[in-house]
Amino acid sequence: MSTARAFVSSAETSSTLDFRLVPGAVGSWATTVVCLHFGWPTAAVLAALGALLVVSSVVSSPRGRWVNGAVLLAVLVTTTAFGLAVRLRHLDGHELRAVGRRTDSVQVRVELTERPTPTAAAPEKGRPAGKRAVVRARLRAFRADEHWYSTSGDVLLLVPGSSWQGLLRGQRIGTTAAVLPPHGRDPLVAVLAVHQPPGNVTPPPLSQRVAENLRAGLRRASSSSLGPEAAGLLPGLVVGDTGGLPATVREDFRDAGLTHLTAVSGANLAIVCGAALVLLRSVRAPPVVAASGAAGALLGFVVLAGGEPSVLRAAVMGGIGLLALLLGRRGQALPSLATSVIVLLVAVPRLSVSPGFVLSVAATAALVLLAPRWSGWLRARGVPRGFAEVLAVPAAAQVATGPAVVALSGEFSLVGVLANMVTEPMVAPATVLGVLATVTSPWFPWLGEVLTLAAAPALEWILLVARQAGGLPTATVPLPGGLTGAAVFTVAVLVLWLVVRFGRFRPWTVVVLVLSLVVVLLGPVAVRRPWPPRDSWGVVACDVGQGDGLVLATSRSGTAVVVDTGPSAELIDECLDRLGVHRVPLLVLTHPHDDHFAGLAGVFAGREVERVGLARQRSWADTDVLGRVRSAGARVVRLAGGQRWSWPGLGVRVLAPEGDTGVAPGRRVNDSSVVLRATTRVGRVLLTGDIELRAQRRLLDDGEALRAEILKVPHHGSRYTSEKFLRTVDPRLALVSVGSDNDYGHPSATVLDTLRATGVLVRRTDRSGTVAVLGTAEEMTVVSSGSPVRRR
Repeated sequence: MSTARAFVSSAETSSTLDFRLVPGAVGSWATTVVCLHFGWPTAAVLAALGALLVVSSVVSSPRGRWVNGAVLLAVLVTTTAFGLAVRLRHLDGHELRAVGRRTDSVQVRVELTERPTPTAAAPEKGRPAGKRAVVRARLRAFRADEHWYSTSGDVLLLVPGSSWQGLLRGQRIGTTAAVLPPHGRDPLVAVLAVHQPPGNVTPPPLSQRVAENLRAGLRRASSSSLGPEAAGLLPGLVVGDTGGLPATVREDFRDAGLTHLTAVSGANLAIVCGAALVLLRSVRAPPVVAASGAAGALLGFVVLAGGEPSVLRAAVMGGIGLLALLLGRRGQALPSLATSVIVLLVAVPRLSVSPGFVLSVAATAALVLLAPRWSGWLRARGVPRGFAEVLAVPAAAQVATGPAVVALSGEFSLVGVLANMVTEPMVAPATVLGVLATVTSPWFPWLGEVLTLAAAPALEWILLVARQAGGLPTATVPLPGGLTGAAVFTVAVLVLWLVVRFGRFRPWTVVVLVLSLVVVLLGPVAVRRPWPPRDSWGVVACDVGQGDGLVLATSRSGTAVVVDTGPSAELIDECLDRLGVHRVPLLVLTHPHDDHFAGLAGVFAGREVERVGLARQRSWADTDVLGRVRSAGARVVRLAGGQRWSWPGLGVRVLAPEGDTGVAPGRRVNDSSVVLRATTRVGRVLLTGDIELRAQRRLLDDGEALRAEILKVPHHGSRYTSEKFLRTVDPRLALVSVGSDNDYGHPSATVLDTLRATGVLVRRTDRSGTVAVLGTAEEMTVVSSGSPVRRR
C-alpha cells in the first residue's frame, strides 16, 4: 500500500479531526501575504491591532473554546505581523538598494542558499533552455564608493547557466552585478544580474559535498543501466534532478498531470522515512532508536534533495510525527499540517507566495479532509476498499490543487486522476530502489547499477502511461489563467458537488455548469473586437514575449517594414501572417541580443525580404545573422545616423548610432541599438531598441528629432530610462514590448508612473497581447488582441 493510501486509511480510523490550529495557520498565512503585498507600514498596523486584541482579551479574562481560539489567532497574527514589519522595514532601508539607484553595478560577496536552477526554455521570453540560471543567496558584503560594507539579506542572482552550474549551497562567491529592484512579493533586498563566471569561490560544506557525490552517483548509475528517458526520470523521481529529462517527456508529464512526480515532494520524504521506520521497527528497535533513525533519514534526505517548499513542509510534519512517537502519543495529521504552516511561514515568509508550497499544503489537506470521506462514500456504494482509496487519493489531490494549477498554467488535465491511479503502484518501488542506488553508487557502482536496473520496469511503466495519457487529444482543457481561471475551476467543482449532493437538481445543475463554462470561456471571444483589425493600421507591436517585434505599415497592401523579430520565429511569423504582411522591403535588427533577432527565420518564412539593416556590423560577428540573411537571398545594408528611407505612406530616419566602430561588451550593446523615427499614417513613431541612459543623453542633443506621438519605450520599460528623455519625446501613446513574468522586473514601475503622470496612454504586450494603432495622428485608435503570450 502506498504512503498516500496508508495516510488515508489512518485518517479514516479517526472519528474526529482537530481543527483548533487551522484558524491560526490560515490567519498567519493571510497576514504574511497581506504584509508582503502592502509593505511594513501595514504589517506594523496589524501587529498593533493584534496586540491590542490580545491585551484586551487577557484583561477581560473571557472563557470559552471559541474565545481561546480567537486569542490564539490574535497572538499568531501579532507575532507574524511584527516579525514581518521588522524584516520589511530593514529591506526598504537597505544600503544596497540605495547604491543600486545611483550606480550601474557593484561588487558583491554572497553565500549561496540553494543550487543554481537553469531557467526553462521559453522562446517567447528570449530564453533558450539553460542559457541563464537563477540562484538564491545571502548577501554578505558589497563594495561601493571604494569601501566594503558588511551587511545581510536575501538576494536573487540571474547568472550565466554554463559557468555557474555545479555550485552548491553554502559556497561563497565574489562577483560584479547590476542591481535591479525586486519585483513580486518575494522579500528580497535586490535582484542581481550577473554576466560573468563566479570568482573567489570557497569550497562547499562537507554535507553538500557528500550530497552532490550521492546525486552524481545516481546519475552515473542511471545512465549506465537505463535508457535515456528512464535515466532522466529516476533522478527526478528520487531527488528532483530533472536536468537529464528529455523535453518530450516533460511535456507528456505535464499533459498527463504527472509533473509532481519529478518534483521532490512530501511523498518522497514519506517513502524514505517510512521505509527507515518500518525497517527499524521490524528488528524490534525501541521507539527512541526507531524515531532517531527515521529522523536521521529525514534530515539526510532534506540535504540530499534541497530545501524545496514541499520538502520543508513534509520535513516539519515528519518531525512533529516523530516527536509524537518519542512521547508515546498518536500524531494527528491536521494539527501537524497547521503547525508546519505556522512554523515555516514565520521562518521563511516567501513560502506564502510559493506555488510549490501552496500545492503541497493543498494536496496534503486534501488527503486529510477529502480523501477519507470520498473513499468512505465510494465504499458505501459497493466499491472495494483498495480501489476506493486508489481513486479517492488522486481525485482529492487534483481537486484541491486545481485552482492553483489552473491559475499558474491556464490549463487542467482531464486524464490526471486516471494517470495517477495507474502509475501510483510503481512510484514507491522505483523511489525506494532509487534511494538505495543513491546511497550505494559512490562506493559500489556495480550495486547502484543493479538497483537502478531493478527499477527499470516501474520507470518504463510510468513513462508509458505519461506518453499515452499525455498524447490524447483531450488530455488537457484550456482555461483562463490567473484568478479568473481559478474562480472558473472552483465554480465548476462546486456545481458538480451540487449535482452529486442534490440528485433532484441534477438536470438543472448540469445545464448551469455547461452554460457557465461556455459564458466564461467563450464570452470574451464573442465580445472581443475582430483581430487583426479591419481598419487600416499604421504601427503594430507584436506580442513576441520578452523581446521586440514592431511592424510599420506602408500604403501598399501586404508591404511593411519590420523592426526586430523577437526571440521566437513562430510568434513573429504568426503576427505577420495575421497582419497579411508578405513583403518586407526592410527588416531592421537593432542590436545583437537574442530577444531582438532570434526570431529571424519567422520573418523570412514565406515572405519576400529585400534588405536587412544592421548597425555596427562587427558586433554581429559572434552570431550567424549575416550568413543566414545572405543565404535567404536578402541584402545586408549598413545603418548609421542621418540615413533616410521612404516608401509610399512611410518614411524612416535613422537617429543612432553614429558610425560603425564596434561596441564594447556588456551593457553598451544596448546603447548601440539602432534608433529610428518613422513617419506613418498614425503619426510619428520613435523606435528605441534597448538604449539606456548613456545613449539617451546623446540623443537629447537633438531634442526636436525625438518628439513623436508614439514611443516604443526603451529596453522593455527598464528602469535605466531617464525622465528627461521621456518628457522630451512627449508621446501620446507608449508601447511597452515585454514578456509576462519576466526575470528582469520589466517594466519599471517608476517609468510607468512617469509616463502616466504626464497623461501618456500606456499599452503593454504582456497584458494586452499584440497592440495595433489605427486611424490618423489626429484621431488615433489603439486596439489589442487581448491574448498575451503566457509562459507555460
